[in-house]
Amino acid sequence: MSAAQPILLDVEHLRIALPSGGDRSHALHGLSLHVREGECLCVVGESGSGKSMLAKALLRLLPAPLKIEHGTLRWRGEDLANLDEPAMRALRGRDISMVFQEPMSALNPLLSVGRQIDETLQAHGEKDRAQRRTRVVELLGYVGLPDPERLYHAYPFELSGGQRQRVVIAMALAFAPKLLIADEPTSALDVTTQRQILDLLRRIQREQGMAMLFITHDFAVVEAIADRVLVLQKGHHVEAGTAAQVLGAPQQDYTRQLIAAVSAAPDHPRPILAPGKPVLQAQQLEKHFSRRLGWWGRRTTRALAGVDLQLAEGETLGIVGESGSGKSTLGRCLVRLLRSDGGSLHWHGHDVTDLPEARLRGQRGEVQMIFQDPFASLNPRQRIGTQLMTGPLAQGRSPAQAAEKAREVLGLVGLPETALERYPHEFSGGQRQRIGIARALAVEPKVLIADECVSALDALIQVQILELLEDLQRRLKLSIVFITHDLRVAARLSDRIAVMQAGQVVEQGATAALLGQPNHPYTRRLLQDFALHTSVLEATP
Repeated sequence: MSAAQPILLDVEHLRIALPSGGDRSHALHGLSLHVREGECLCVVGESGSGKSMLAKALLRLLPAPLKIEHGTLRWRGEDLANLDEPAMRALRGRDISMVFQEPMSALNPLLSVGRQIDETLQAHGEKDRAQRRTRVVELLGYVGLPDPERLYHAYPFELSGGQRQRVVIAMALAFAPKLLIADEPTSALDVTTQRQILDLLRRIQREQGMAMLFITHDFAVVEAIADRVLVLQKGHHVEAGTAAQVLGAPQQDYTRQLIAAVSAAPDHPRPILAPGKPVLQAQQLEKHFSRRLGWWGRRTTRALAGVDLQLAEGETLGIVGESGSGKSTLGRCLVRLLRSDGGSLHWHGHDVTDLPEARLRGQRGEVQMIFQDPFASLNPRQRIGTQLMTGPLAQGRSPAQAAEKAREVLGLVGLPETALERYPHEFSGGQRQRIGIARALAVEPKVLIADECVSALDALIQVQILELLEDLQRRLKLSIVFITHDLRVAARLSDRIAVMQAGQVVEQGATAALLGQPNHPYTRRLLQDFALHTSVLEATP
C-alpha cells in the first residue's frame, strides 16, 4: 500500500475512560492510528485489549457509561465529534460499515435475510421497492451465496455460520462503503470457512478499493489479510508496522507470545483411558428441519443422518467438523434441547429419547450444556448471582442453599464472590465463558456438552478455559462432549475424536491414532487445511 494514498481515518491520542476506575481506569490509553484508502489495518490483541472499544468509538456506539475522555477521530479530515446524530446515522452504513463477530446476534431471527438487507436500504432512503429487491439479490450473489433468489426468503437459523457471516457482509456492502470495520468476523468459524471469508473480503477490497480496519486476535488471519498491523495490550499501543515486519521480526515479547499461541501444539498427551461405564449413548440419531416453500411445497434438510456415539465415564469425546456439518445440532439433541426424529438416546442407561418434558425435568441436572456465545446465553438484565441460582432453585433447594451453591461454583471457575452482584456486560469474553461454565456446574451434572465454548476467544484465553475444564474434569469426575472446529483444541482436550460431515460421523477413534493416521478423505482434508492455517507462523522467531 502506497503511502501516497490519502488518509481516510485519523485517530489521535484516543483515551476512553472506564466507569469502574482502579487499575483499569481506561479502555484505551492515548491510542493513535490512521487508515489509508484501499489498505487493511489489522488491530490485534487478546480479550480486554480495547479492540472492540475502538470500533464502537469510531461509530459513536460506545455503551452509555463509557466516554471519550480525550483525543480526536477524523474522517476525511472532519472531526466526528462535530457531527450531530442525523449526520452520524447517514455516515454509518454508507461511508463506514461494520461486520460484527457473531452474525446471529447481528441478525434478527424473526425476519428473512432478504428483508433485513432491504430494511438497511430503506433506512438510507432507497424508496423503490423493486430496485431494493434487485439490489438485495445482487448483494447476496456478490458475496458468494448460492441461489440468491431462494435465500432472499431464508431465515438466519436455516443458514450455516459461514453463510450467515456472508449475509452480514452483504448488508455492510449495501452502499459500497469506503471503510469496512470487521470486528472478529472469522473467529468462530472453522479454518476452511474462515479462509473463504478472508478471500471474499480481499476480493471485495480489490474490486471496490475499500479500506478495512480488521479486528482480530489471530495472527494467522493477520498473515492472510493485513497490509499493516497494530498490536494492543490492555488498551496500550505495543507495536506497529507492516505485516511482514511484525510477523517476520516482532519486537515485543507480547507480540511473540500471541504469534506462538496460534500454532501451539498440546504440551502433554492425554493418557489413554481404560474403557469405562457408558454415561451417554446415541444410536442412529436422525434430525430433519423443514420449512414451507410457497403455499404447497416444503423443503426438508437432513441435519443428522444415523449418528452413533458413546461417551464413557470420565472421558472427553471431541466432535470435529466444518460449519454446517451438524455438530451443534448433535449437541442440542444429546442434551435434549432438540428432540431427534429417529434413533435412540440414553443417559446413564436410561432411555430419554421420547421422555416427556415433565418427566425429563428431574433428570436435566445430569447433562448440561456450555454454549458458544456466553453473552447471548446470559440474561443481560439479571445479575450473575440470580442466574447461577436459577438451576439449584429449580431442583428444589432453598434460596440460602442456592446462594451458597452460586458462591461455590464461582470459586470453582476462578471468579471472586463480588461477581454475583454484577451484570454480564461488565465482564470480558473469557470471564463470561467462566460464568457459563459455572452456571452449568450449579446443578452438579455428570456430563457436559461444550458447544464451541472457546472458538470466539483469543488463543491466550482459550488456554486458560481449557486448563480450567481439564482441572474441573479431574476434580468433579466429569464426562465431556467437546464440540469444536479447531483441531489444535480437540487434540489437547479429547481422549477420542469423532469427525462429522454433512450430518454423519465419517470417522472416529483415539485422538492420537485418528490425527496421526486418518482414514477418511474428509479428515485428511481438515488436517491439511489446519496445517495450512498455521504453517506460515511456525517459523516466526
